[in-house]
Amino acid sequence: MNSLPLSTITVTHNHASYIGRCLDALVPEVTQLGGEVIVVDNRSDDDSAAIARQYPTVNLHVNAQRQGFSANNNYGMALAKGRYLLLLNPDTEVKSGALETLIQFMDNHPQVGMCGAQLLFPDGSIQPSPRRFPTIGSVIARRTPLRRFLRHSSLNQQHLMGDIDHSKIQAVEWLLGACMFIRREVLETVGPLDEGYFLYVEDIDWARRMHKANWQIYYVPSAQIIHHHIAVSDKKLISRYMWLHFKSMVRYTRKYILPPIPGLSIHSIRDQVWQTAQGQTVN
Repeated sequence: MNSLPLSTITVTHNHASYIGRCLDALVPEVTQLGGEVIVVDNRSDDDSAAIARQYPTVNLHVNAQRQGFSANNNYGMALAKGRYLLLLNPDTEVKSGALETLIQFMDNHPQVGMCGAQLLFPDGSIQPSPRRFPTIGSVIARRTPLRRFLRHSSLNQQHLMGDIDHSKIQAVEWLLGACMFIRREVLETVGPLDEGYFLYVEDIDWARRMHKANWQIYYVPSAQIIHHHIAVSDKKLISRYMWLHFKSMVRYTRKYILPPIPGLSIHSIRDQVWQTAQGQTVN
């Protein structure tokens, strides 16, 4: 029997510009609910850990060595004592009452394994956090050089669920990993995040496994969280983060969309992507 109603897990890596505002909003809300706040610092080079230490009730863990997003969150979940677990990005600010709303929703809907709040950009506009599972078309529209031409295409808008009413509670296929609110039983039936993804796409994979285990996933817009959405993989077409995102999407695609292709490795794909982007001919 878990002794706490809620455990929140936040992973920081050079998030000193955000973690203070995140904890300013989060700690009072969790304290009021009788829960715990866990921060896992992924060997930050800035003051992320020092800032988190300024909050006496925060359970801070600093990694001995850097790990991937999944591994860090899995470590935090292993420490957690709550019957509900919230994986929350450090570039977020929880609005008053949001966590209580999510707990009440989960209490009233035992068939739901995961839910998520409505994410807002800092200017108050709605961020498209409920999503549809990737298809070959949406991967081309979002994770190849063609994305600059397909940003407003039907392929991208379908993926982002631009056709739904974002003011209504509704079942969805998956939710952006910035806010994933789960019941502990999900870990027992589905398992933790897949650590084969170093960064990105682990949220999609987890949701897919939940659906396979007959858990429902719901978007709950009556709970709101500001998400600054750093989105470093979207800043440049060619970057380390773009490569990590592409690598994770290849893993997901081979795992769920396409059968394994003999002789095709992630390294051969990487070489082709980089050479094509640089205007070279692939032999």
